[in-house]
Formats: sequence, structure tokens, C-alpha cells
Amino acid sequence: MDNIHQIFKEPPTEGDVLATVIHVNGSAYRKEGTTMLIKQVGPTIGVLSGGCLEEDIKYRAEKLVKGQSQSFLYNLKSEDDLGWGQGSGCNGEIRVLLESIDSTFQTHLEKVNEQLLQGRSVLTIKKLSEDYEVMGYAFIVDGDNYWGKALNIGSNVELKEVTTGIHYSKELSGYCYFQWFHPKPRLFIYGAGADGVPLCDFAHKTGYHVTVADWREALCSKVRFPRADHLIIGFPHEVLPTVLLPQDHIVIMTHHFEHDKEILQYVIDRPFKYIGIIGSNRRTMRLLEGQSVPPNVYTPVGLSIGAEGPEEIAISIMAQLIAVKQRGVSESGKQADCETTFYDR
Repeated sequence: MDNIHQIFKEPPTEGDVLATVIHVNGSAYRKEGTTMLIKQVGPTIGVLSGGCLEEDIKYRAEKLVKGQSQSFLYNLKSEDDLGWGQGSGCNGEIRVLLESIDSTFQTHLEKVNEQLLQGRSVLTIKKLSEDYEVMGYAFIVDGDNYWGKALNIGSNVELKEVTTGIHYSKELSGYCYFQWFHPKPRLFIYGAGADGVPLCDFAHKTGYHVTVADWREALCSKVRFPRADHLIIGFPHEVLPTVLLPQDHIVIMTHHFEHDKEILQYVIDRPFKYIGIIGSNRRTMRLLEGQSVPPNVYTPVGLSIGAEGPEEIAISIMAQLIAVKQRGVSESGKQADCETTFYDR
């Protein structure tokens, strides 16, 4: 997942250097848009490779003049001692852009973080010179709300279909690096049982904003769920209308048939990105009372990897969530029969 949220936990300050993979030719450890922050004081945040480039990037970052940018091309194809490949398994080239943060850039990055925390996506446009240095940049929200430095975004610039990477812009008269920053994906777990604990932990570690809800106060606690961003005590009819957003991912795992049924009846006709139901197909059919299974409902929840126990089940659910987020899962990819062990009431 995009590690910009990890970077914003320790906000960039003047003198820090933002390193970004802006182009990949062939295969590489990370994709375009991967970022790393080299702190002037404190540990580096994030990685751009499997470990073969980071020290060189840090060395080059130390030489960069505040407020300036510089680009470097790394050839990961070579496997001899003189190349960057070093037998790492990569077989491509990556271009890394280093940007030294001055007071202006710091202020603009703070505005990006504010927008992300409010649930808005931000598009970055950086106009590049022939040497792939930044000539000007802009951060854009909702198409017409933008801020930046030395880059005028007119109404004729087509932005809707742009993907992260380097593209030629006729309107901006040159090559530009485009990058989307999206808010953290939200995962809502209803059920604070033993299987919810590792799911919350793994989801947090992979970049999700996690809410855990349950009517049992003794289970739904910060001691039990230290990595949860939000804990809610309440029965389904009290909780659901107040917290859910259309872009949410939901996992129903109370192991209580009537509560699962109440939750499912509330979410079933709403366009949530992902609704996972723990339990067998037979149990889900009883919950649905004969209704057909909508395409955004995953039952049994998780990929069919033969998982047993809370940790393995959590891994299978996270694998499915990541697949849905990254590329979507077709009907043929959904599991009709799952070997995962469930504990039903």
C-alpha cells in the first residue's frame, strides 16, 4: 500500500528529503508512487527497494540543496558486483526523484495530509525538466481546488483518467509526473472475538483505518485492540447508522446469528466496497433468507488457503481485502467452497 500515511505520522520538516519512485521499466521491488522520507533528524521512513538502494539514496539526499530536486536512474538488471541488481531478483530500471523540503513544500504537504484526513483524494502534478528535475508542482482536490508552486493548472487539463507515472501533457507543454494520494481504506469489524484481534492488527499494519465495534464492553477495549483507530460499544442498530461510509470494507464476525442477521440486513442493499461474512455458505444462506448474494458480499470470507485458527483466518481475509483493493476480484475469483475452519453459533 501507499506509505504516504506512514510518512505523515512523522510529518516532513524543512531539511528532510522526499524520495519517490517515478518510473519503472521492467520489474522492480516497488511500483511508481512508492515514497520514502529521509529525515534530517531521526530514522528514515519507508523503503524503495529490497534494501539494495536505500543507503545510496540516503547518501545522495545528504548532498541535495534545500528546496532543490534531483533524479537518479538505477539499473537493477545487472547481477555483477558493479551493478545494482546484486542477484536481488529484480529485472528492471527505476528512476528515483529526490526533493529537498523547504518551508513552502512543507506547508503544501501539510495541506495534503489535511485533505487525506478529511477523506479526500489528492492528485499531485510535477512538471519535469529534461533531467527529470521538478520545475513546478501542484496538488489538486476535486478538480478545481489546487495549490502549489510555479505550475498553473488551467481548466483544460484533463485529470480524471490519469494514472500514477510520467505522462506527456499537451496542456502543460511537457512531461509531468502524476501521482494520486488516497485516504486510508477503512475497515469496519463488527465482532470483538478472538478472531477479530489479529485481523485488526494485520489490517493496521497494511495501512487500513480500523474500527472495531461490539456490544460487549469487556471485549471491545483498547487493551485487547491496541491498534484499532476507533472502538465503538453498542448493538448493531445503535452503531451502524452513525459510522459507516459508502467506501467502507466490512467484516461481520460476531458469531451471534441474530446480530449477524441484523448487520447484514442493514448493509446488504448499500454499495459498500466489501462485505465479508465469517461462517459457512449454509449459515450465510440462512442469514440472507433466500436472497441472492450480491457481488460485493464475500462468503465464506477470506481466500481459500485452508486457514485454521484466528491468525490464519485473518491472513486469508487480508489477502482477499488486498486483492479487492488492488485489482478487484471477479465472480470466478470468489470462493464458493472454502476450506477455512469457522466457529459458528
